[in-house]
Amino acid sequence: MSLFDTPELRRFREEVREFLQTHLSEDLRDKTRGGLHMEREDMARWQAILHRRGWGAPHWPQALGGTGWTALQRYIFEEESAFADAPLGDVHGLFLAGPMLIAEGSDAQKARYLPRILAGEEFWCQGFSEPNAGSDLASLKTRARFDGTHWVIDGQKTWLSSGHHADLMFCLARTEPEAKPQASLSVFILDMRDPGITLQPILTMDEGHSVNAVFFDNVRVPADAMIGAPNKGWGYAKDLLARERVNNAQAPRTKRDIVELDRLARECRGADGRPLIEQAGMRRKLAVLTADFVALESAALSVIAEQMRGIEPGPAASTLKIRGSELQQRVSETAMALLGDAGLVLGADYGSGLLHPAGRGWAERHFFRRVVTIYAGANEIQKTIIAKSILDM
Repeated sequence: MSLFDTPELRRFREEVREFLQTHLSEDLRDKTRGGLHMEREDMARWQAILHRRGWGAPHWPQALGGTGWTALQRYIFEEESAFADAPLGDVHGLFLAGPMLIAEGSDAQKARYLPRILAGEEFWCQGFSEPNAGSDLASLKTRARFDGTHWVIDGQKTWLSSGHHADLMFCLARTEPEAKPQASLSVFILDMRDPGITLQPILTMDEGHSVNAVFFDNVRVPADAMIGAPNKGWGYAKDLLARERVNNAQAPRTKRDIVELDRLARECRGADGRPLIEQAGMRRKLAVLTADFVALESAALSVIAEQMRGIEPGPAASTLKIRGSELQQRVSETAMALLGDAGLVLGADYGSGLLHPAGRGWAERHFFRRVVTIYAGANEIQKTIIAKSILDM
């Protein structure tokens, strides 16, 4: 019997499915299905709906707005949301800033920020990577000095995902210039409207605006803007990145994509006019993708169950990130091969008569997914973490 096949979980799945059918509007479904970069107002609208139902952050402690669901219930919710084409929401607030504030923030910070994340009223971005400090994050140069009343921040961050949507940033900065790199970092909350913050868009190869560069020029933040203890930011960042890597495995949405891939293989036809699914090579490719997904899903469920018990994933997050990101790329590459000429066009105004209805969405996902093996720590770095932490090399 399947792990999910119990009367209680079947009833729960039906409850989630009915909620999604009733409350998820067709325009949000279409936007999620057809493109990757959602507008802030769309994500906020869906988050507000989930919050009113009490489902705004299933992975948070129940006392702070979570649902109290089991790991399997949470996974079912994410899976049904993926198959219903529901938006992801503010990932940085819900999965990164929120859990870090819950673990390390002051009572005042929790009271100020957590309710607004849950309600979709404030969005966050992550100020970690810099032009010369991406995978080697400990070498970052952004500095914060205390002038007696405020922290004054100078420096630069890059690849700032969703920075143009964000109200707030959690920013990693150096607070003890003479100390060892990992022992001199702290985390600060910045208001994106603060004087001295300049945001510049970076357009990516999928013709979308999802990342930015940001510059800090004597940005003054109050003394209580630090999250947790001074010079402990490296530890906080490692925990946060582990959570991000688990989330970036994207198992439920990859499962949905593989089902869509199977449908696409039945619709697209080869030169002989027969559906591509009838080709032995294509059936074999889909079978391999499915088997690899089952392995990924099993590992993801194990890590999620540990997280729900308060155990951070550690180096296991690196294995999930590698396998999950590589699988996402292989799925979209297969879709592009199936689509052929119909997958060549991104812009809505170009050659629409040639496009398969799903062509643009697959093309956008395919181009954007070039980055999934790079962000949240490049896969090469993840392999080094595995070698040191798991294989003791």
